[in-house]
Amino acid sequence: MWLSVRVPASSANLGPGFDALAIALSRYLVVTVETTGHQQIEALPARELGDGRDLVLEAMQALARLVGKRLPGCRIEVESAIPVARGLGSSAAAIVGGLLAANVLLGTPLTKEGIWRLAWQLEGHGDNVTAALYGGAVLALEGQAGPLARQVPIAAPLRAVLLIPDQPGYTSEARAVLPDQVTRQVAIATAARCALLVLALSTGQFALLGEAMADDLHQPYRATLYPYLVDAIAAARSGGAYGACLSGSGPSVLALAAPDSAEAVRRQLARVVERHHMSAEVTILDIANEGATVNVAPQTSPGAQSTRRGIDRSASTPVKA
Repeated sequence: MWLSVRVPASSANLGPGFDALAIALSRYLVVTVETTGHQQIEALPARELGDGRDLVLEAMQALARLVGKRLPGCRIEVESAIPVARGLGSSAAAIVGGLLAANVLLGTPLTKEGIWRLAWQLEGHGDNVTAALYGGAVLALEGQAGPLARQVPIAAPLRAVLLIPDQPGYTSEARAVLPDQVTRQVAIATAARCALLVLALSTGQFALLGEAMADDLHQPYRATLYPYLVDAIAAARSGGAYGACLSGSGPSVLALAAPDSAEAVRRQLARVVERHHMSAEVTILDIANEGATVNVAPQTSPGAQSTRRGIDRSASTPVKA
């Protein structure tokens, strides 16, 4: 068997939606697995994910343990265009990719919802993994009866403009600067803006995103770690973005714009990079509405062992994740 899993990047929070809102983006992690008929598992993690852990393999093993089965001998290769520790959901993509791959290898013992629940457990929160699995904009929360997630419709086309610093930022550091308590006024404003954000996206009232993506809960504190943040948000808005925010826990900045305004927003963010003497990428991405996908072929495709880009995928059968 040969299979390939493609998982999008994601940006969480979207301003006030701390650990609850996220959106999938058109950069991808790809996991390719080829069964070998031997007992050994050969894992080749992506160099881009070289933080000392192989989250793809860890996720595959976690699913195998959960269902009481053993992974077959196989060769696992991972390629990622999602930079690590930039607030773009690289770990969530790796976990979702590993779970989807293992589920196919083991005969699909889990439903899509089962994969989502396990991904949430492994990641520790549900925003990025939900966006990575289902695509589009999502709302995820720990409800009274357990994890709950729903997709938030996006009523009209949007593009994401991102400022992605070369220097990584770490979630542990970004959480460490947050206060343990906030005022009632901050709690009220955060709840109201989350509601406004869902309303704006689902009804196409994108002019509301400027207010909806503003935040008092975490961004003012994280701005001490990322001194360009306030400037970047203002610059994106001046370039025509509907709204802008820190992407996840940073250090990247996300702006949402109309397709015909995205290039002007990109130019404004490029000027921020120059003003702050940063080394960074400024890019325009689509919203990944499809989420993770799986391609499966019963036999090894020609050239599969050389490179994923050389695989003949015409013989594979697309399967929605």
